[in-house]
Order: sequence, then C-alpha cells, then structure tokens
Amino acid sequence: MNMTQWISKVIQKKEIQAIPIMTHPGIEMNGNTVKEAVSDGSVHYNAVLKLTKRYPSAAAATIMDLTTEAECFGAEIVFSDIAVPAVSNRLLSNVESIYQLKVPSLNSGRIPAYLKANLLAARAINDRPLFSGCIGPFSLAGRLYDMSEIMVLIYEHPDAAHLLLQKCTDFILKYCMALKATGANGVVMAEPAAGLMSNDDCKEFSSQYVKQIVDYVQDDYFIVVLHNCGNTGHCTEAMVATESAAYHFGNKCSMKEVLKDVPPTALAMGNVDPVSVFKDGTCQEMKQVVSKLLKETSDYPNFVLSSGCDTPPHTPATNIDAFFEALDEYNKTLN
Repeated sequence: MNMTQWISKVIQKKEIQAIPIMTHPGIEMNGNTVKEAVSDGSVHYNAVLKLTKRYPSAAAATIMDLTTEAECFGAEIVFSDIAVPAVSNRLLSNVESIYQLKVPSLNSGRIPAYLKANLLAARAINDRPLFSGCIGPFSLAGRLYDMSEIMVLIYEHPDAAHLLLQKCTDFILKYCMALKATGANGVVMAEPAAGLMSNDDCKEFSSQYVKQIVDYVQDDYFIVVLHNCGNTGHCTEAMVATESAAYHFGNKCSMKEVLKDVPPTALAMGNVDPVSVFKDGTCQEMKQVVSKLLKETSDYPNFVLSSGCDTPPHTPATNIDAFFEALDEYNKTLN
C-alpha cells in the first residue's frame, strides 16, 4: 500500500477518519490475558484481527508496549494478567554503565513474538494499513536509566546522555526495519517521556534521534507516526522537526491548538482521554466528547480522530461502540 497516497486520500475525504490506538479490548474479547498477548505472537495477532473485523478503524494497530525494547537490553519486567507490563528496576545505575552497555540483537526478549504478530497481521489485513508499535529513543533511555535520573543526566553529563540515546536509537532503528520487513505499513513510535522536556531540550535529546529513524525507514510505503502524550502543546514544534508523516497527541493538549503547528500534509491524530472517557466514562460522555472534538477540529482536514494514548485493559466495548457511533453521526451531517 502506498502510504503517501493513503495519507492524501485521508486528508481529501470529506468524512473524518478514526484510528483509536487499542489492542487490549481485542485481547479481552478473545478471552486472553495481557501476559499471554505480550508474550505470544499468535494471541497478539488474534486480538488485532478481532478488532479489525469489529470496528471501521482506518488502520489496524498492534500493541503499544513500552517495555519490549528495554527488556532486550536486560531490564527486569513485571508481567500481569490484567495490566500492561512495567519495568521494575533501572538497568543502568551510573554513567560508567552507559559506556559498557551493548546494543542487543533482535533475537532477544520478546522481539521475535512481536515480529511474528506483525507478520501474521500484515498477511491477514489487506483492507487498511497496519501500524506496528515501538518506543522512542528518549523514553527507552529513561526506562533503562530511570526517568528521574535521566533528567539529571542530560544536564550534568550530556555527552553520556547522547551516547545512551544513540545506542537506544541504533536498536530502535534495527527493530523498525524488521517491522517494516514484516509487511507493516508504518510504526507508531511512543515517545511520551519527551514531553517532560522543554521544546529546545526535546529537539536535542529526542527529536534529532527520532529523525535519524524517520530518515532511514520512512518512505512511500512505510511511515512513522510520532506519539507524544506528554506534550501539553509546548513541544509540538520539536515533534514536527522530526518530519514524521503523522503525529499522535495525548489528551493533555488542545487538539485545536496543536493542529495549527502540524503541516497540512501530515496527519494529526488524537485525543480522547483513554482512561477517564474510554475506560471510565459512559457512552453518553463519550459521544459528547467526540462530538465536541470533531466540531473544534472541523477546519483541519488532516485531523484523524483517535484515543489520546493506548486504550487500557478493561475498556468497555460499549464505549468503543459509542466512539464510532458519534463519528458516524457527525460524518452524516457533512453530506
């Protein structure tokens, strides 16, 4: 699928398209646990397929897991049947450990299981693009060094921070190339930790590394969707500096405001709250939020309706139904 043409068609369509970032509802619909899905490529794939068949999303997406790459480097991961995996302890305890850190192979950790899920999904889903998932360089570095400690590191030892970021980038780039080889049409790169920095620091310690990956992997047939739900609107400029084909925003920012900073040829996706609305809200609240968001963004044809981040476990299917019903009701008013 030519993704440059696909983006152009999405922008040209009168009707607004939707791509919520979600896999956990599919896992639960199939009667599986989170631990099974993040460990077994077949379970993961079946969850993606389940949601693709049930919902008219403009693209399918695999799991957004922010521990997969850290595990490959050697970080300890805590798994649960009902919650997303988490890094339990920092892997790197000092500056010296950064210099000793080795970039792992793609045969380590759960990477093979994720590549399997993407391969199966790419073969089975032919009516829409498939987006893989990966973590961003700064967010990965923060999981290896500790999120609080890396904020200190970038000011006290910037050279060591840049070295760590380059090692993270080298691994993510390899992973993205492998995801591309499965037949996926793009990757949603989750870089939420970059939102903790100022716009200038975000450029220096995140965007320049993301851009390395974008420049290498993005083409007419494979795009990067840069996700930063930590951005409150203060570092949209830094995100756009990566020249990704699409940008995904969290619910901490005003979608109407960030749209002003996104090039009209790039997609801007967001930003219904995945917890308070998707998981904990009512169907009526969902419809009200979606309707309001669609009206606020009506002047921007490059807007794509989405969740503000990955929808968490235990998100009711009825709320997802209401999300798409509200979109359908709005689109009918455009004809």
